Amino acid sequence: MTPQPPYLAIAAEIARRIRSGALVPGDRVPSTRAITREWGVAMATATKALAALRRQGLVRPEPGVGTVVAAPPADRSAAAAHLTRERIVAAAIELADAEGLGALTMRRLATVLSVSTTALYRHVPGKGELVRLMTDAVCAELPLGPVPADWRTGLERGARWLRGVYTRHRWMAHAMAGFMRPVAAPHAMAYTEWILAALRSTPMTAGQKLHSHLTIFAYVQGVGMADDLEEQARQETGLSGDEWMEKNEPRFDAIQSAGSYPLLNALTEEGGFVLDLESLFEFGLRRTLDGIAVMIGETSA
Repeated sequence: MTPQPPYLAIAAEIARRIRSGALVPGDRVPSTRAITREWGVAMATATKALAALRRQGLVRPEPGVGTVVAAPPADRSAAAAHLTRERIVAAAIELADAEGLGALTMRRLATVLSVSTTALYRHVPGKGELVRLMTDAVCAELPLGPVPADWRTGLERGARWLRGVYTRHRWMAHAMAGFMRPVAAPHAMAYTEWILAALRSTPMTAGQKLHSHLTIFAYVQGVGMADDLEEQARQETGLSGDEWMEKNEPRFDAIQSAGSYPLLNALTEEGGFVLDLESLFEFGLRRTLDGIAVMIGETSA
């Protein structure tokens, strides 16, 4: 009896794991490198094993992920039959919350929902439209409530509302990054309308009101992006901000010991203050509102 080629034996073992439930749809199967280590074969043999599994329809390549277990055709058909735009948007938000907007692709989302990519396109024409729908859904989560009579109270409440959006969904700071190409989403536009209503009683011109709104928007967005970068750094390094500072403290001490930065040295030696994104947000928001108050005073003079 002719012995089975090594790559077919490997493919048979991985297929056994899939059929036994040890690997379920969406799970990564061993990569070519993992196969070479586990079975002690050449890279070419490992490649042939994965190709054999693809021909059987048991696995499929997932960009940015690797080779994953494919859902059975019957399961994909059943999932596609119950697919709605709302389900797609909700799953996309969950994926972006967990892994960031860069990890969101139509292929990856199809894997999460156990459907074909084609099934997604029947409801959403592409990632651009999907992100627009996600943005609108997120902006609809919590109402802003009635517009306060006092403009400063209104702008502060609006800024904190937007900060909350970016805190719950860090990817939103990137999704709403365009000023010249704003997101055409009803609930996102409702936020702008709300802010302009808060400024309605001030003597500012229409242009000044819009620029005041966009200045606060840009400030909150900048803090939101810093928050997202900090989260990415935590995921990549496994260190909190305090742990990272402690690890890098000797390097900073070595640089500052030369005496080239006396003002910076004096700041750190003085202490007595806490620098984090929340304290930065509060400080910047107050100063921005103070500036608008001065402008309103100048306008009404």
